[in-house]
Amino acid sequence: MSTKQGHDAANLITETFRQRTHGSGEWDTRAKESMPGGDTRAASYYTPYPAYMTRGEGCFLYDYDENQYIDFLNNYTSLIHGHAHPATVSAIQEQAARGTVLGSAAEVTVEHAEMLCSRVPSFDSVRYCNSGTEATLLAMRAARAFTGRDIIIKMDGGYHGSHDYVQLNMQPDTTEEGLPRPKLSSRGVPAGTMAGMLVAPFNDLGALRDMLRARSDEIAGIILEPALGAGGGVEPEPGYLQGVRQLADEFDVLLIFDEIMTFRQDVGGFQATIGVTPDLTSIAKFIGGGLPLAAFGGRKEIMAPFDPTHPMTIPHNGTFNGNNITMAAGLATIKEYEADQVARVNELGQRLRNGLNAAFQAAGVGIRAVGSGSIIRIHWSDGKIRDARDAVAAQERAQELPGLLHLEMMNRGIFSAPRCQYAISTPMSEKEVDVAVDVMGQSLEVVMPYVQEKTPHLTLG
Repeated sequence: MSTKQGHDAANLITETFRQRTHGSGEWDTRAKESMPGGDTRAASYYTPYPAYMTRGEGCFLYDYDENQYIDFLNNYTSLIHGHAHPATVSAIQEQAARGTVLGSAAEVTVEHAEMLCSRVPSFDSVRYCNSGTEATLLAMRAARAFTGRDIIIKMDGGYHGSHDYVQLNMQPDTTEEGLPRPKLSSRGVPAGTMAGMLVAPFNDLGALRDMLRARSDEIAGIILEPALGAGGGVEPEPGYLQGVRQLADEFDVLLIFDEIMTFRQDVGGFQATIGVTPDLTSIAKFIGGGLPLAAFGGRKEIMAPFDPTHPMTIPHNGTFNGNNITMAAGLATIKEYEADQVARVNELGQRLRNGLNAAFQAAGVGIRAVGSGSIIRIHWSDGKIRDARDAVAAQERAQELPGLLHLEMMNRGIFSAPRCQYAISTPMSEKEVDVAVDVMGQSLEVVMPYVQEKTPHLTLG
């Protein structure tokens, strides 16, 4: 295999994309004049530029050049019913006619809160905000206020939004050995935030126990995604989350689940599936029906200080917290995501995992589709992936392959996260899932010259 063949394969994929999305390329050039990088959301970026989407219908998207895609991104899992879901659209239209935000308490917010508290095991009471970033920040604040301690433990590779306290170890350091050392992940974050955080490896109860044993009198809580999302799509090992719950109880610290991505796993979230109830939980994504909404909640005694009449109240404001139109959209959306729909999208998720793994095996490529429920992630190795460092190291060794595979699947009408993460929505059927599997097989044929030249370790013997 010559260097030219691998290079030509990459160039062909990129050039095909440019030809299909010429109009998007023009918009990208224009956008860079007014926004750094051409957009206002880093996750939307991929090379050579993102396709500009103009409309969505069910599980389909259409870009500026009128290319059609099956949407396996779902706005990073937030559109559980796909695009323009009739019940959600109707709720938005009806509320918009009465006012988008009325600046006061509203019955629709009460109904939304009652629904969440009836579903989520850890929710005795709940508060609303507008983003997952706010939800994790406020859950951590609640833990610190309740315990009177300052330190929160997060997982290496765990993603909890963009507030300062969680801007460390978002990307594992794959060059270091042993336990992860806390490191800031972004410039502009005060070094002082490090004093309020510790970092533990995911799936390692021993390391977590040692950390708690050494400093439990300073630790307020542990925050973690039940399954790592952006940190490589790592599932908890059997007994791990149960063990974390036991350690939190043993050392008298609070357990916070960030279920912003995993909440779709079950009517009551991942915690309902595995039977582990945290003290606090943050959720977001589809609970707003495609509009910005997040929530955090937990035990009544922990949440009580958010009552403005509490003698030691925790101030919590936000101009658009619980705004009428978002709550109406979210309520309509959640009402139509019952146990039967959850089971159906989870089954489709398993069908997609099975199909992708069959395609990888047929192509002779040592990568795997993993995960559970309706979210499917790719591990860029056929070896054991136990934590974020393992997952990210495997992706780094894959070099440009994830990006090329993502782009080639877009060329063939499949839209997903650039990291090759896929999410099922309720408008999908076996037909759309099987199309994605077929497209993966076709795309693997195109990228194989690159694999053989640049990442031969991924070829099966």
